[in-house]
Amino acid sequence: MEDYAAKMLLKTDAALREYVTGHVQYREAAVLAALDELRRRGQPAAEEAALRPTLEAGAAAQRVADEAAAAKAIAERPAPARNPGEPAEIPADAPALYSPLTIILFSIMSVPIGGILLGINLFRVGQKKALLGLVLFILAYMGAGMGLLALAASQGSSVYVWGLLGLNLLATMVYLQWFWPRYVGTTVYRNRSALVPLAVCLLLVWGAQKLSPALLKQPGKAAPAQQNTPAR
Repeated sequence: MEDYAAKMLLKTDAALREYVTGHVQYREAAVLAALDELRRRGQPAAEEAALRPTLEAGAAAQRVADEAAAAKAIAERPAPARNPGEPAEIPADAPALYSPLTIILFSIMSVPIGGILLGINLFRVGQKKALLGLVLFILAYMGAGMGLLALAASQGSSVYVWGLLGLNLLATMVYLQWFWPRYVGTTVYRNRSALVPLAVCLLLVWGAQKLSPALLKQPGKAAPAQQNTPAR
């Protein structure tokens, strides 16, 4: 807002009186500043008593209009461009989700485990129907894996290895190209730590290593007793 009081200090008496006599040509705040400066110089204008109430009302209305225009300009100002590497501001109430990278890494170890992490995400964003579809997909994957294992029994282990690799790749792509875009999409979220599922996976692997010798151990068959026939 322009400082009319400072501006009027530099005006001559004649120029100040011109503001008063031609007040309709100037902003109310400028005319009020001219009246104040004339009074300060000991030369109050004769019209001051009649003009001041109207001028003050007009100046107050203009001040409100200027403040509203400034607020509108600030609200409509485009947000500053964000650097590509700068993280977007994440609201405090945003859900904590496992990132796509986390899901990929765990799917490499086990497709069902990656599916469980994705399912937790779907539950947190309220996609209950999609969660049911994900469960059915994981069951179908496990059924396909069992069929592949049966096929490998007759065709050789290489069939199982390559078939399982392709099956896992397909399942991971379904997670990221079907479920994530449709049901998580552009949801703003906070990255959820992968330490807990990693610890669970390590615990399961450790338990499997401890149990596998006992499960695979076959009881030894007793050698048939040899009966010594007495020599005749």
